[in-house]
Amino acid sequence: MQLRILSSFLLLVCLSVSRSLFAQSFTDPGDTDELAAALVAAMSDEEALAQTFMLGWVGAEPSPLIMDWIRDRHIGGVKIFGWNTGDTLRLAETVGTLQQTALAGKLKIPLLVATDQEGGWIRHVKGATSETPGNMAIGASGYPRDAYLSGYYIGRELALLGINMNFAPTVDIYTNRASTVIGPRSFGNDPVRAGLLGAAFMKGQQTAGVIATAKHYPGHGDTDLDSHGVLPRINADFDVLWDRELIPYRILARENIPAIMSGHLSFPNTQAGSAPASLSSWFLQDILRGRIGFRGLVITDDLMMNGATAWAGSLSQAAKQALLSGNDIVMLSKTPSLWDPVWTSLLASMRQEPAFRERVQDAARRIVAVKLEHLRGETAVPYVPNLAKVEAGLPDPEGSRFFLDLAARSVTILKGKEDVKNVFPLTTERAGKVFLAGQYLDFFSAGRAAYPGASAYWYTSEPGAIEEMLSYARRADTVIFCLSDAEGLGVLRSLRNLGKRVIVFSVLSPVYLDQVSWVDGALAVYSYAPESFVAGFSSMLGRIPAQGQLPLQALPGDGRPGS
Repeated sequence: MQLRILSSFLLLVCLSVSRSLFAQSFTDPGDTDELAAALVAAMSDEEALAQTFMLGWVGAEPSPLIMDWIRDRHIGGVKIFGWNTGDTLRLAETVGTLQQTALAGKLKIPLLVATDQEGGWIRHVKGATSETPGNMAIGASGYPRDAYLSGYYIGRELALLGINMNFAPTVDIYTNRASTVIGPRSFGNDPVRAGLLGAAFMKGQQTAGVIATAKHYPGHGDTDLDSHGVLPRINADFDVLWDRELIPYRILARENIPAIMSGHLSFPNTQAGSAPASLSSWFLQDILRGRIGFRGLVITDDLMMNGATAWAGSLSQAAKQALLSGNDIVMLSKTPSLWDPVWTSLLASMRQEPAFRERVQDAARRIVAVKLEHLRGETAVPYVPNLAKVEAGLPDPEGSRFFLDLAARSVTILKGKEDVKNVFPLTTERAGKVFLAGQYLDFFSAGRAAYPGASAYWYTSEPGAIEEMLSYARRADTVIFCLSDAEGLGVLRSLRNLGKRVIVFSVLSPVYLDQVSWVDGALAVYSYAPESFVAGFSSMLGRIPAQGQLPLQALPGDGRPGS
């Protein structure tokens, strides 16, 4: 009897092991890690290497070349950029076509379909999707629930389109006020708050079925340079990074975020030396995996950015170094030819270098495991979008109401409410003749709705244009100037000595307000979404309270428009 029981037990174990070892496809049942290992064991070197590739393509329709990479090479993922997304329905059809092609492979492994839909300023999937107030507005509201619901509604829209991975949240700390690359993409300059809001955003996306990806590790907020064009050098030492830029990643790793994007950033005062963090095993393996304890996917920022390729010497060398350093996915914004050196050199290295082959297989196992965990089951993003649901669900009706509420909660009055002049609320009677100067159509629309009869002028920095703007301003009692960048700051200064009431309506980053302490009133919103302009003018009129707090409290001049 005992022998029969033992025999039955051993038979069950053998059958279980055999199902894992000889897995036929992605749809097989079984333990995630065991099935991922079995699927990778069934792959050729080419198929394992292809899982580490995430490629973009140019145009609304999928190019023949990207289809070749999916059908013949079985790449692991595609990245959707703004140039692919003008027509929302066409994008949904495209995603369905790409996934059907991938699922026709022998192992039936779906694609990771990724994009950058951070909210606010960065919104690669345009068309019918929601424009949102963005991360800095969430930082100004201060509510983790706003972060959660932002992630949820953004994720819900992406899921309708078949997009199952989002390169968000951005958890870069707004350390350098001169940063124009990060700016309002940041939650602010408090690292603990950024980590907590980032974790809430991640949870919201995951509830919608979308894989969250934090970026740009280890932190892009302490430089005014753009890694698309150069390799920024950030002089912070490791102790500073550990207690500042790395805090959000320490929080997110404990919350089991499934993916992190590595940034092309150099930290010469750390053990990484001059190497980009994206190509540094010290940053990716010793710190991120070893000390922080992150267990998910590591994905490079676009390897075609100069910040990576210039240091490595070539794209193929950058790709190899990226994998050796600990990245699991190499992301390329354009589609290389099938026999490009970025492919042939990596494949040759797999066949000639056992350690590199093992590293690629390890990456492939991790990629497949994440797919098994997130791309199967009732809550997973559909492989082929339902076009009727896309038409009915974009923009998300519930999301639209929420984003308007968030815009209202985040409006921040920085000057003119509780000082000597007490400008706000600026009713139509108090405002008198209003002149609107700006560069956004939605600013003019919302401004004229708030102050009927207001005159308006689309300003430029040209000398003749400035004089023309001043001629309108001289006829007004109140000038409301929309400020969003350094060029606008120069134009705004021309209004200083007119003797008129000047109100600044700041959008995107509020840091330029530091230099205009002479204005009578200043109000900040953090996006150029229509809802943000409506909310800002509603607060200006006193119809809704301005509850937002500037999310840059640790910097000089916070809570007032500087000096």
